[in-house]
Amino acid sequence: MYYIKSCFIILGLAFSHYSQATNYYVSNSGDNENDGLSLVDAFLTIHFTVAIVAAGDTVFVEDGDYAGFDLREVSGTSENPIVYKTLGESAVIISSGPIRDDGINVEEANYIIIDGFTVNDMLGSGNGIRVVVANNCIVRNCYCDGNAERGIFTGFTDDILIEHNICTNSLDEHGIYVSNSSDRPIIRFNECYGNNGAGIHMNGDLSAGGDGIISDAILYGNTLSDNNGAAGINLDGIENPIIYNNLIYNNHSCQGIALFQQDGAIVTSGAKIFNNTIIVPEDGRWGILVKDGANVGTIIYNNIIINQHTWRGCIALEDTDGFSSDFNILNDKMSDDGDGSTISLTEWQALGFDENSELADDLNLIFVGAELDNFHLIEASQCIDAGTTLVADVVDNDLDSNPRPIGPAFDIGCYEYAAELSLENGQDIHISIYPNPATDFIKIDYDHSTVIIETIELINLSGSVVRTFESENLLDVKTIPAGIYLIRMGVNTNSVIYKKVTIY
Repeated sequence: MYYIKSCFIILGLAFSHYSQATNYYVSNSGDNENDGLSLVDAFLTIHFTVAIVAAGDTVFVEDGDYAGFDLREVSGTSENPIVYKTLGESAVIISSGPIRDDGINVEEANYIIIDGFTVNDMLGSGNGIRVVVANNCIVRNCYCDGNAERGIFTGFTDDILIEHNICTNSLDEHGIYVSNSSDRPIIRFNECYGNNGAGIHMNGDLSAGGDGIISDAILYGNTLSDNNGAAGINLDGIENPIIYNNLIYNNHSCQGIALFQQDGAIVTSGAKIFNNTIIVPEDGRWGILVKDGANVGTIIYNNIIINQHTWRGCIALEDTDGFSSDFNILNDKMSDDGDGSTISLTEWQALGFDENSELADDLNLIFVGAELDNFHLIEASQCIDAGTTLVADVVDNDLDSNPRPIGPAFDIGCYEYAAELSLENGQDIHISIYPNPATDFIKIDYDHSTVIIETIELINLSGSVVRTFESENLLDVKTIPAGIYLIRMGVNTNSVIYKKVTIY
């Protein structure tokens, strides 16, 4: 009987905790004297909620313009996070929070989710979104433009997930910056362009405390272009990072990917760099720069690395021990002596590297439309089926979420080629879906003057059609079970485009 009573007590406590989770609402038509429990009785300001939220609570923010907020010293749990989520597409933070210059600041608060906000033009020392001394947090579906320091900044943030964000035109530094001994971060499906610094920068920052090492970082599916800092992906003091399916192009005065040590406690090493497409412009530097010590355990497979600089090239090493590179598409410009000289691919292969790699054809023989920033592979591209399956334990799909491999072997670069998934006649078709992950609705965004969507189907990973949609703008997925799906769209007569979406 004691055991049975204990079970009822535990179940009662668990139900009591769950039943206390509250949904709050914030609206431009609200009032902080309201109870905030519906849109009709919504609060007026987001920051008002930080004093009342608890584990399991969600704050829904209606479209409108808002002052920023500062959430501190309150945490969710793994099963009951605290969520700040927008109800539409235009909940915009137009001024900083009450304590710092940042639009959104999360500090000493674990299991927090920030979802869907636009945070632009934070001045002074402001970041769009700042998360520090905060573990197991998520920042997703946010748009951060023109902020003084960075779009998204984190420090001492173990197990942070940064996904499906757009971080652009940071005035001082980077699009996304993960710092200060933040272990196991995942940075995926973000777009970072036009930033004064790197697209994505990671730094162990020994001088800030902690061990000065970021361990086991995973970066994939990111698109990084027209940044002006040290690299598209810049890694200082990172241990065993995994970097794959990223599209890195047209970044100025910088590397595509840089592995080094400056403020971190160690040299970045043990990197797995698989299936990225890296195009370096004339005013760029190296495709991948591997500083002394970063060679140890670093593997570079299945990448397209093309450099248009007059003499700099694809991969620059300062030390060759413990380094492996193969099955890449490269220019005839490599270096085993750092950023100072080049050798030919043949000389590089004599050192034991890139035995199965090839010299790159002209861009128009590889890509659908490089001049239009379309780096999908064309039919008969040299990259098709030219890669290695040695990446299979890491890479199982491509930047478009198409499965890999399609055909007898992996394709090289961030995209896998498949005739049935290709764009007809080289059309430059851009379709985006958001939010992703989604709960209730998915919106499809595209140029109505050039794109005609004829069919829309939601397909599960077994290939079965779960639902066919009539509307081509807003897809209702409220009753769809949680999981990963593909949206298959027939467009512009005979073209088919797939987009991966997570429903939760």
